[in-house]
Amino acid sequence: MYDHYSFEDAAAYQIELSKKLKFQSLQRIQTIAGADISFNKNSSTMYAGIVILSYPGMILESYALETYETNFPYKPGFLGFKEVPALLKVWELISNKPDVVVLDGNGILHPRRMGVASHFGILANQSTIGCAKSLLYGENHVPETKKLSSTEINSHGETLGFALRTKLNCAPVYVSAGHLITADQSLTIIKNCIGNYRIPEPTRMAHNVVNDFRTGKLKAGFHEVSAPLTLF
Repeated sequence: MYDHYSFEDAAAYQIELSKKLKFQSLQRIQTIAGADISFNKNSSTMYAGIVILSYPGMILESYALETYETNFPYKPGFLGFKEVPALLKVWELISNKPDVVVLDGNGILHPRRMGVASHFGILANQSTIGCAKSLLYGENHVPETKKLSSTEINSHGETLGFALRTKLNCAPVYVSAGHLITADQSLTIIKNCIGNYRIPEPTRMAHNVVNDFRTGKLKAGFHEVSAPLTLF
């Protein structure tokens, strides 16, 4: 999908996509998805997965898995070009779409306001949230050490996201609106998704699922869950 793009082409496309961003509050959230990618080093095969959970119960209801071939190189700020095509392929397997999707990466907390969550959100016409494990962009003020404390991340006076402390004695995660959701609602939702781990449950479960898919423990396709999987 993007293999022929140069980084200059990709940056220009991100700027064009950013003009389509919309931010609005969701009125009702009953299901939430987590999306993640796994791959073997030096391989062109992307293993993509989306898990769907109840909200706010965080009970796994279903998951979808698929592979995608790409040679687009990894470079900070351009993650969407490597991962979004694979995630869109998985998205097509899901008939009953979730209310919001959390992606392992940034939304508008990005130099061109087009992290992987915003990129996916626009192309899928879906409410999305970015929750990244490291800070890509912006002026970070470290939150207090207590659990669920947060602080704004700004750039040139504009609030682009939040640093959120999900556990004591643990580095924060970085939350930002992706598309069709507000910044404040994104933060509230992620707080409601925190369990016993640093990473929120939707992307934590997605990470586990795609790793088991990559190692052959799970198969491609859409799967309903009738009982909790042991890996969670």
